[in-house]
Amino acid sequence: MSLIQGGMLLGLLTLLSAAPVLQAGILATPIGQLLVVLVGIAIVIVVGRIVLRIAWRLVTIAAVIVGIALVLSMFGLL
Repeated sequence: MSLIQGGMLLGLLTLLSAAPVLQAGILATPIGQLLVVLVGIAIVIVVGRIVLRIAWRLVTIAAVIVGIALVLSMFGLL
């Protein structure tokens, strides 16, 4: 699934790399401005999902390690 997201992100970045050429035409209409805002929000959401997935895993691993350390310290093994 991360390959799909990476490909989607790459596609969005490719689209944005052509943005300076297209900006005058796209930003001239309210619908074009709405499209630019929606694409920006989509990029933030995709990047945020990736970052939060990594953060969630790190928090889970830390909680397990601290729990094990607590149990070991209760039995005097730590």
